[in-house]
Amino acid sequence: MNRRSSSLEADYFERMFQGDEDPWDLETSAYERSKFDHTVRALGGRSYRRGFEVGCAKGVLTSKLAAACEALLAIDVSATALRAARKRCATAPQVSFAQMAFPGSAPEETFDLAVLSEVAYYWDDGDLERAARWIDGHLLPGGDLLLVHWTGETDYPQTGDEAVAKLQAALRDKTEIVLEERCPHYRLDLWRGTL
Repeated sequence: MNRRSSSLEADYFERMFQGDEDPWDLETSAYERSKFDHTVRALGGRSYRRGFEVGCAKGVLTSKLAAACEALLAIDVSATALRAARKRCATAPQVSFAQMAFPGSAPEETFDLAVLSEVAYYWDDGDLERAARWIDGHLLPGGDLLLVHWTGETDYPQTGDEAVAKLQAALRDKTEIVLEERCPHYRLDLWRGTL
């Protein structure tokens, strides 16, 4: 399978959301529903003052993460997806949204939860390094970094396993592993910022 050599551009995602109501079956798939439930359970019932979700799409996972956060900033590159996410989370006032192409653009605030669910494999090595630098500077000590990624073959710049391994190498001295789980078709990794 031929892989892309550079990070996917914002227009790739905008075209996906404009061309299909549910391009990755995030709203309708039993697999996705189970994975999202597993993602939230992995947090162990912990509450967070300020969470950050990269690549929120239409807000399906965002709506589940909201209950664990006093404030949650969810970002996506697609304006179409963000309109749907805002509508889905309209009853969760603690959730705010922004259109950003992380890690090229990123919030300046610090967070005690950062969620990278099905996004890191879209980035080339340079963007993975930028993401790791941002995490190092913006994840509070004791804060959680939750990663969930498909483990099958992709035509993206990375596989899920490669993306996680590269982030782990870049953050080795900055985080400790709390949880590593492999499930059919995806992996879930929870790391905690060191004090």
